[in-house]
Amino acid sequence: MNQPHIHLLDLPDEMLLTIFKNLHNTSVLYSFLGTGNNRLDTLLRDQTLTNNIDLTSIDDITILHQALFCVLPRIHHIVRDLTFETSSINRVFRAGTYPKLTHLNIKDPSITKNDGLFLRDLQSNIFSSSILTELCIYVHTFDDCLYLLDGRLSRLNSFTVRVYDVDTRSSITHNQNNLLKLKYFSLTCRNDICTYTYDNRIIPLLHRMPNLEQLLLCLTIRNHNGLIDGTHLQNEILIYMPFLNNFACDIRTRNLNNGSLPTLSNDDIQQTLSNIKYGSMMGSIRYFSTNSYLCHIFTLPFAFDRLQCLTNHFPNAIFDRVCYLSIHDVLPFEHEFFTRLSQAFPSLKHLTVMNTIAQQNNNQSYSLIEFKNLNYLNVMPADISYLAQFLLNTRTNLPSLAELHVKYKHLKTVTEDFTRDATRFNCTKIKRLHTEGTLVHSNDYFRYFPLIYN
Repeated sequence: MNQPHIHLLDLPDEMLLTIFKNLHNTSVLYSFLGTGNNRLDTLLRDQTLTNNIDLTSIDDITILHQALFCVLPRIHHIVRDLTFETSSINRVFRAGTYPKLTHLNIKDPSITKNDGLFLRDLQSNIFSSSILTELCIYVHTFDDCLYLLDGRLSRLNSFTVRVYDVDTRSSITHNQNNLLKLKYFSLTCRNDICTYTYDNRIIPLLHRMPNLEQLLLCLTIRNHNGLIDGTHLQNEILIYMPFLNNFACDIRTRNLNNGSLPTLSNDDIQQTLSNIKYGSMMGSIRYFSTNSYLCHIFTLPFAFDRLQCLTNHFPNAIFDRVCYLSIHDVLPFEHEFFTRLSQAFPSLKHLTVMNTIAQQNNNQSYSLIEFKNLNYLNVMPADISYLAQFLLNTRTNLPSLAELHVKYKHLKTVTEDFTRDATRFNCTKIKRLHTEGTLVHSNDYFRYFPLIYN
């Protein structure tokens, strides 16, 4: 090793492969595959470099295009585990046939804005495989979910699906055979969209899965005949799955209170969950002035990245996976509640506050709360006191806040027409401000939100 200059290709194969294995495999393949060097091409087809390809890790759009058009066509026949975003799906499947693919993960980069894949719009040969065992995907309709379970993925044993719209039906008649090979099933329906066809669509699908060992359900259900509590879970779902050993759920029932249901307490709901044998469960019920109620049950530890309609009544637990949260109650959220919230949700990025009841506790000696990762805040459907709760730097520190949804008249009042120093700090990093209508802003407004102005 006394030579002053050593070329990469002077190194032995074992050393080259060791170096490549310690680098990001997609970057290595993009940089060296197809350079015309047969020795490098052979080394780069080593299974440790090509087994698992994650295209979502590529931030540079130019490199991503090169990976799609130059790298994948050369290695498609040896890839076993593939991850990419929904926007790339057609280009990925045009790049090859993937005869050894057993694990497929199709991610949505922005589930709050994208409404999932329409599988009917894709090539007919996509999602037909006799060897795929694991699929993770975000689809538009529940029919797309049923489409994937009609027998075309004959060896599928793990299926994770997020569905945008459960209720919309197509004219397609789907295969209703039992899914005997399926051992893991995770179904998440977009949280802010309720399903009205839970009994007719979701329950029959679950009954086709008698050999499940793990089940995860995240649902919002409206106009169900009664509420979804522990008794319903046991009698309508869990009893049909004798091999189930792991169950997690986050289920909300939103119904009109037509008088057919007796008035229940949180303790009543909690009691129905006491016989569920798969771990701790939390249940609550809230009655609203609109003659409606919300029943909410979920397992702990919490298994999902989103939690909707959390009330003042939540357990002393850490929800470390939750990035997206909405809170809703007919009782005010006081400062102490937000103190608990900041401690219980350390990864929180998106928060929506729905509460028209003003805070009652006007104690001036507030402890300072910090939401370190919060970059999206929506207080549009909330009393003005909650905007003050978040913007006043004597109460809350928001070092990452970049997007705010708010009523303009509330914003003007709390910031004292964009001159108040106590609310200025939490506004300095905001890049997107959403209010009602088109407004003409003063110079004070632009000085208050310098990143919007720029």
